[in-house]
Amino acid sequence: MIKCERMKTLYDVQEFLKKHGYINLFSNRLDAIFFMAQELKTLYDAGLIPDQNDYFTADLILRREHRLESEKKTYDEKNYRDWPGILKEKK
Repeated sequence: MIKCERMKTLYDVQEFLKKHGYINLFSNRLDAIFFMAQELKTLYDAGLIPDQNDYFTADLILRREHRLESEKKTYDEKNYRDWPGILKEKK
């Protein structure tokens, strides 16, 4: 099992959840992160993740990845709107 010392990336959290029977099939990264967080909490509340450090480490990684993806999406949308000729304001 992946221990918290080694969990550092979203992939590590995915592998950790896979050990507990959760396989991510979402193509949208933000949706995948959201549902991984929900599954992690459900597993922890059910007592299937006995090590509190594993839970908190995975939760922090998921929160960080969600924040980064949200910022990236906001940045991409802003740049898309600012791109000349893409969206023109109606007069």
